[in-house]
Amino acid sequence: MWYNIFKFGKRALKNIFLLLLCFSMAYFITSIIVFPENIKLIEGEKQYFHFRLPIEATIEPDTVSALKINNKPVRGNLKINLYENTELLAEESGTANMTLNAFGIDVKDVKLDFLPDDELNVIPCGSTIGVEIKTDGILVLATDYLTNIDGKNVCPAENILQTGDAILKINGKDLVDQTDLKDEIENSTGEVSLEIKRGPEISHIKIIPETAKKDGKRKIGVHVRDKTKGIGTLTYYHPESRVFGALGHGIVDIDTKQIMDIKDGNIYRARIGDIIKGKKGAPGELSGKIIDNESIGSIKKNDPLGIYGIIDENDVSYFNAEKKKIGLQNDIHEGPAKVLTNVEDEIVKEYDIYIDSVNKYTKDDSKGMVIRITDPELLSKTNGIVQGMSGSPILQDEKVIGAVTHVFVQDPTKGYGIFIENMLKQEL
Repeated sequence: MWYNIFKFGKRALKNIFLLLLCFSMAYFITSIIVFPENIKLIEGEKQYFHFRLPIEATIEPDTVSALKINNKPVRGNLKINLYENTELLAEESGTANMTLNAFGIDVKDVKLDFLPDDELNVIPCGSTIGVEIKTDGILVLATDYLTNIDGKNVCPAENILQTGDAILKINGKDLVDQTDLKDEIENSTGEVSLEIKRGPEISHIKIIPETAKKDGKRKIGVHVRDKTKGIGTLTYYHPESRVFGALGHGIVDIDTKQIMDIKDGNIYRARIGDIIKGKKGAPGELSGKIIDNESIGSIKKNDPLGIYGIIDENDVSYFNAEKKKIGLQNDIHEGPAKVLTNVEDEIVKEYDIYIDSVNKYTKDDSKGMVIRITDPELLSKTNGIVQGMSGSPILQDEKVIGAVTHVFVQDPTKGYGIFIENMLKQEL
């Protein structure tokens, strides 16, 4: 009997060991995959790494010559252990290459950028803005049936156009807005030729419109959109170039659920009219009025990590905050921080928050931090993070470190934040 018990116990221990080994290997492989391919650092400032990975890395200076690791000048290649704390200091701007090595095999190359200190200053904003963008082409939301003059339910565009397609031209003519598309179809006498963009591909299709019984006009059976409006928050801008970043995430079409390809757009001054407080299971919202005749900038890019453009030269005085340094990922730590936002009138205020966790290896760049609203005044007004606050800059240790991006649906006091360096690297 004792032999059987011993044999069973030995087999159980073996299975546990194999299970732990599998978990360890999965963690190791995942860590390598999500390890950043580019790390930005600031010249003249000590940067600390706490990767806790059981692998070595070889660092080789590229264009930077005055580089120290753990207070040792780098001469040629230098190996470091990524499980231990590592201190880097570059006394000049430039680049270096870091090669991750596991079990004697090179597994990943990482670029280190040491950036000039004066390039890493921005003006944090926190101002609520109105956002209007025009789509690149006429966006197809859905196809639909219509009743033709013979009384039949038909959909000429069915199985030809798809949700998310962008119609660029009709019969060789450029389209300014959806009215152009509608007029050209109604005035057609035969089939119409459409140039469409589906994903990255451009193609040409033909559709035969049907005459609707309801109004006697020719139609192809689609719902379309050519622009969208909303409220968000301006994160920062560069006083020298006037380039701005806002929202911390891209504008997604409410119907197609896709990042919208844009032709152009504008940001406007806006005034908060009402606040719908957030509650468990129902995110709150800032309700504002966009002042249509008070454009303050043009939008040039809609990216998954934000919208970007240029502040109008005559409107830079609208933002009177002081320039601040940015904090890179390695500067950010769990603990108290501030968020800049305006939830009433046009007054931007600092509110207390707490950074609960910092995830440098997340696959979703818009979710690098978990933040929690702790300021009693902001909680009394909003119950936490509400829609419209996306893009509100986050400050820690007097540096701009990121922006609010999402709220936790089940707990409006909590949400995600994006690292400011991730927003900056997507600029124009």
